[in-house]
Amino acid sequence: MLSSAVSSSLLILHKPFARVIRFPIPKLPLSPNPRPLSSLSPAASALTPNAVGAGGRAGALSPAPITEDLQKIDVNPPKGTRDFPPEDMRLRNWLFYHFREVSRLFGFEEVDFPVLESEALYIRKAGEEIRDQLYCFEDRGNRRVALRPELTPSLARLVIQKGKSLSLPVKWFAVGQCWRYERMTRGRRREHYQWNMDIIGVHEVSAEAELISSIVTFFKRLGITASDVGFKVSSRKVLQEVLRHYSIPEALFGKVCIIIDKIEKIPVDDIKNELKSAGVSEEAIEQLLQVLSIKSLTKLEEILGDAGEAVADLKQLFSLAEKFGYSEWIQFDASIVRGLAYYTGIVFEGFDRGGKLRAICGGGRYDRLLSTFGGDDIPACGFGFGDAVIVELLKEKGLLPELSLQVENIVCALDPGLQGAAATVATILRGKGQSVDLVLENKPLKWVFKRAARINANRLILVGDSEWQRGMVGVKILSSGEQHEIKLDELE
Repeated sequence: MLSSAVSSSLLILHKPFARVIRFPIPKLPLSPNPRPLSSLSPAASALTPNAVGAGGRAGALSPAPITEDLQKIDVNPPKGTRDFPPEDMRLRNWLFYHFREVSRLFGFEEVDFPVLESEALYIRKAGEEIRDQLYCFEDRGNRRVALRPELTPSLARLVIQKGKSLSLPVKWFAVGQCWRYERMTRGRRREHYQWNMDIIGVHEVSAEAELISSIVTFFKRLGITASDVGFKVSSRKVLQEVLRHYSIPEALFGKVCIIIDKIEKIPVDDIKNELKSAGVSEEAIEQLLQVLSIKSLTKLEEILGDAGEAVADLKQLFSLAEKFGYSEWIQFDASIVRGLAYYTGIVFEGFDRGGKLRAICGGGRYDRLLSTFGGDDIPACGFGFGDAVIVELLKEKGLLPELSLQVENIVCALDPGLQGAAATVATILRGKGQSVDLVLENKPLKWVFKRAARINANRLILVGDSEWQRGMVGVKILSSGEQHEIKLDELE
C-alpha cells in the first residue's frame, strides 16, 4: 500500500504544488558607439583582410560587421531542404533502421564518406545532368569542391585508395546525405538521404540479382507489394549492340545514353533532334527507337539474336529472379538506360505502378568507373535509394507508421527538497538501461500526468518524504492505474 502522503498526491490532481514566479528579462541596449575593429585584441584584429594581405593566414574569416539594426531572419530552411523536428526524426530513424537492417541481413558492411568532395570526382563526361546540378565552389585553399550529389564516386575513390588491401568481393552499404540543385517535384528535393548498396569484385549477374532481392526485401518489410511497385530492367549492352550495327563510334555511347534517359521526360521529336545533333544517322535513330519500345525479352531476342551479351545477361537475371522469388516484381523495358555515364551493363529502376511518383530507386553495373579516376577497373554494381520518394509512396499507400515518443518512466519529486533524491532514482533506472524523463521543476501533479500521457510513459515514480526516509518510492502503472511502493534497491 502507498502511504497517505503519496496516495493523496496521486489522487488530488487539481492542487498546485508551487507558485510560478516569472522574472522580467531586461532588454540590453546596443552601444551607440561600438568599438572600432582596431580596438579589439591583436588576435581578433589579425583577422582583417589587411592582415591577411600582410602575411596572415590565407582564408581567415573577417569579423561580421557590427550593426544596430536587428532584423528577423527567415525561419524556414533554404528552399529544397528540410528540418527534422522530433516527429520527423522518428520517421527518419525508422526508415534508416530498415535500410541498415536489410543491409545486415545480406551481409553488407556500413561505410561513409565526406559530404564535401573534390569537384573533379563528379565531372566525367559532357552532357550529364548532374554536372549542372552540383553545389560547387572554390574553397579558401583555392580548391574546387562540391557537396556530394551521389555516393558511388566516393565509394570508387575509397576502393582505389584501399587498393590491394581489400579482400574481394566487397559488399558495402551507406546511408548519406546528398545535394543536387534541381527542379523540385513530389519526392524530389535539393537535399536528400540516400541508401546505397554496392558489390565490388563480382563479374556475374548474380550480383545484380542479389541487389534487387535486397530492395524487394526492404519493400516487403514496409508492407509494399509487387502490385504497388515494380522494377524495369534492361542493359546498356542493348544500346551498344544497336549502335555497333550502325557503326556509331563508341565515344558517342555515353552521350546517347544520356539523351535516351530523357525519353519519358521530353517529346520523341526532341529526342530525335538531340540524337541527330550528336551524330547518329536517321536510320540508326529509327532502329534505336524501335528497340527502345520493346517490353518483351523474347521480342528483343528476335531482333538482336541470342548470341549477344545483352540478351544472355538479361535471361540469366530473369532466371535468378525466379530462384530468389521475386520474378513478379521485374519486367523488361529496353528504354531504361539510367542517366549516369558510368553504367556498363544491367540497369534497373524501381517504379510506382500507380504512375504518381518518379523513380523510387535505381542502379546497375559500372565495371569501368574506377579507371575514370585513374584506378584499375574492378567489376562492380550497386544502387541508390532516396528517402523522399519512399515516404511519399508510404503516404500514398497508407503505410506510414505511427511513431509517437515513448519513455519508460517519469520521475517526480513531491517536494522541492527531494529533487536530488529524484535525480538519484533517475540515475539508478538509467543505469539499468531504462529511459527516464525526470521532472526538473516543482510542478503540480496535474501537469505531471499530462506530460506522462504526452510522452507515453509506462510508469510514474513519485519520490515523497516519508517514503524516501524508509528507502522506498511510490510507483503508479499508468496503463492500469495500479499503485504500490517499492524499495529503491528493488526498482527495475
